[in-house]
Amino acid sequence: MTPYHQLVSEYQRLLKEGRSYPLGAFKPAAHPKISTSAAKALFFAPHPDDECIVGGLAVRLMREARMNVINVAVTLGSKKERQAERLLELQNACEYLGFNLVSTGPNGLERINPKTREQDPAFWQACVSVVQRILQEHRPKVVLCPHDRDWNSTHIGTHFLVTDALKQMPKDFECYLVETEFWGAMTDPNLMVEICGEDLADMMAATTFHIGEVHRNPYHLLLPAWMMDNVRRGSEVAGGQGGAAPDFPFAVLYRLRIWSNGQARKLFDGGKQLPCSSNAEALFP
Repeated sequence: MTPYHQLVSEYQRLLKEGRSYPLGAFKPAAHPKISTSAAKALFFAPHPDDECIVGGLAVRLMREARMNVINVAVTLGSKKERQAERLLELQNACEYLGFNLVSTGPNGLERINPKTREQDPAFWQACVSVVQRILQEHRPKVVLCPHDRDWNSTHIGTHFLVTDALKQMPKDFECYLVETEFWGAMTDPNLMVEICGEDLADMMAATTFHIGEVHRNPYHLLLPAWMMDNVRRGSEVAGGQGGAAPDFPFAVLYRLRIWSNGQARKLFDGGKQLPCSSNAEALFP
């Protein structure tokens, strides 16, 4: 036996113990009062629960930069019999985190995937117009959406839905574009954001409000391990090949660019790391 046998045993024990913890039964987490004139960050979530799983930067923007974070529910999932329930779960999760919520429609949008974009341009344009109107209404400083190879067809579809809508905004519209990853890792993330223990715990608790989803797959219990692996990978793919890993226990990887003149443009060379000791507002001057 080595100390590592004990460490692995503790990992297994905690994962098993976590399965007995309550789901969606918590009072809202403490969050700051946000001014009505605060800058806005729109998080375009392909499915209910994405806002909790990959939204670490959004949580930090709300808590540190005092930005008004608005989760845009692009879809409510493909199972029509679950859509009303998923919307309620989403409302509860956003209330817990302190995010505002905007829906693209009573049942969300349907068929948001690359195949629809290619084969049904009229329907696709109608969906793009919904997102464009949301962008026009809120004029966000920051837009978050999946990257274009995030494996899941709705995640990829949401990327193109948002970028197509951005292309239809007035030419003088500018915002920071933050691309997220979950199902498929980016080959070129340029930002590693440390997530402190309190924020991670709140993200896990918020994810449990998506009761139907975590019964199917315990995403909430696996978040710490995923974020630990992000530190391993991000130290080199975002920090530079051969780079030393920062002393982060947990992190999320993103690609940060600026949307200007109708396209995404490079904002800086190389990669950046945002430790918990720095205010997330520094990324978005």
